[in-house]
Amino acid sequence: MAKALFGSVVSPAELRVLEENAVLRAKVRRLEQELTELRAQREAAIAHELMSLTGDNAEPALA
Repeated sequence: MAKALFGSVVSPAELRVLEENAVLRAKVRRLEQELTELRAQREAAIAHELMSLTGDNAEPALA
């Protein structure tokens, strides 16, 4: 029973690894969110540029 109890004790090194893992996961989430926002901004800029190239006399492609 002592071995079972001792096995459930977490060493400081393991706690440090767990904490670092949580920090890195949070950083990855933030970077993924930033990437999504940047992609949306890029798509909006491309769409705006395409609209400005067509001018005011743009017609639907299937007209």
